[in-house]
Order: sequence, then C-alpha cells, then structure tokens
Amino acid sequence: MATRNSSSITEFLLLGLSEDPSVEVVLFVLFLVIYMVTIMGNLFLITVCVRDPRLHTPMYFFLANLSFIDICYSSVIVPNLLNQLIVSKNMSFSRCAVQMYTYLLLGCTESMVLAIMAYDRYIAISLPLRYTTIINSSVCVILMGVCWLNGSVMALLTMVFAFQLPLCGNNVIDHFFCEVVSFLKMACGDTFIAQTMFFVVGTFVLLIPSLFILISYIRIVITIMEMRSSEGRYKAFSTCTSHLIVVTILSGTTIYMYMKPVSKDFDSQEKMVSVFYTMMPSMMNPMIYSLRNKDVKMALHRVLWKNIHR
Repeated sequence: MATRNSSSITEFLLLGLSEDPSVEVVLFVLFLVIYMVTIMGNLFLITVCVRDPRLHTPMYFFLANLSFIDICYSSVIVPNLLNQLIVSKNMSFSRCAVQMYTYLLLGCTESMVLAIMAYDRYIAISLPLRYTTIINSSVCVILMGVCWLNGSVMALLTMVFAFQLPLCGNNVIDHFFCEVVSFLKMACGDTFIAQTMFFVVGTFVLLIPSLFILISYIRIVITIMEMRSSEGRYKAFSTCTSHLIVVTILSGTTIYMYMKPVSKDFDSQEKMVSVFYTMMPSMMNPMIYSLRNKDVKMALHRVLWKNIHR
C-alpha cells in the first residue's frame, strides 16, 4: 500500500466509543447531560466572578479564565461526539485539523493556568504582605497572555508533526475525536521524530507545570505548618485543596495518556481515560471551586439577593 501522509486524506472515519446502537443512545444522553452541566456550571462561576466586586482579585480572575477554557474545551469535543452517536462518524480533514489544534491549544493553556494559580496561592500564603505588588492586574493579564501564546505555539508544533505522519492511506481513527496519539497509532512509517517532538511538548506543557505546582505546594505546606493559628492553617488549606484536587485529576490522566510510550495496539482503556480528562475536569471544576470555596458561596448569595430584590 502506497505511503502517504494525512494531508492527502480528505475524510476520516472515527470509530467512536461503541458500535452498538442501544449503547450509543445511552452514551448520547449521558454526554449531553455532562455537557449541559459543564456549560451551566462554568457560566455560573464566570457570572459570579464578574458580577461580585469582592471577587475582582487575581485568584478569581484566573478561575474565571479557567472556566472559560473549560467551556471552550468541552464545546470542541462533546458536540462532535454527540454528532457521531446519532448522525455520522465521518469527519472531514479540515474539521479534524481544527479540532486537534483547538483542543491542544486549550489543553496546553489550561495546564499553564493551573500552574499560575498554584503560584498565586503560594504568593498569597507565603508572602501576603507583598502579594498586591507581585500579583497585580497588569501581571495577571501578562501571565494569561503568555499562557495563550505558549498554548498556541505548542499546539501548532504538535499538529504539524501529527499531520505529516505517513498513514499509508489509513483514514480510520479508533477514537471519538481527532486525538494526536491516535495518529501515532495509525502511522506505518518511522515515527521517532514525531514521538520525540510530542514528548518535548509534553514535557513543557505537562511535566514542567506539574513540577512547578508540586514545588509551590511543598512551599505552601511548609508555610502553613509554621502558622501558630489553627484557624489560619485551616483557611490556608481550604483555599488550596480545591485547586489541588483539580490539578491531580487533570495532570494524572493527561500524563498517563501523553507521556507513556505509544503502543500500536488500540486500547479501550485509553478511550475511557480520554473521556475522563476531556469531560470530567471541565464539569467538576465549578462544583469543586464553588462547594469548597466560602467566598464563592457568599458571592452567590449576594448576587441572588440583588436579583431577587430588584
């Protein structure tokens, strides 16, 4: 079979999660509910952060941006998945390319934002007197700009290498979205350069931010343990626990998917892991940050009270 790269293919067939119509109906309903909860939860969090002046701080600026990224990330993956389950599993080359670039852009950016949020918590807890001078509005905007720029570059590099892989005419993707690891599995030629490039990108957008977060939290714990007030220690821990839960869920699953050696065999377990990291963190983020955050709950009460008594 003649070797050719993916750019010579006009359409891909995504096998999805199941070929059983009855199972697909159940999955459609499940993912539709998850998507609706994700959109409503993150819109709610953004609304509260924007409308309550007391939440106009760096921490909630980053949190609102995280919610915006989660909305976009889910919208890139889930609507296409729902379409596969009830309409067609075919996807044009251009749609596949756009989906791959966008989900990589948002994923890389989110990883960097989580690292910045850990740094923000470190400064707030370990250097409270210098917090407003180190993390001010200008710095917040610059940091977010760097996150988006870094995500754009890393996503573009990854996509270019993925779409240059020799696929030998194979246009069948054993996945539910145009996922970059699936292109490595489909390739029939030498993928060493592409795998090396993906590992380098993964190091910059997954391992280094995760290491940065780990170091930040080690220093936070040291600072907290030195506090004399038990109330102060509890408040410091409570502001960090939510973020740590989100980081653990997202980093653990993505590192498992992208930093391990790529096998040519298609593994259904990898699809399940992909479902988890593409949908669950985006849905859980507003719940975790809202239910475990006293400031957000109080802000919600204030916003609702104003709306009721207009």
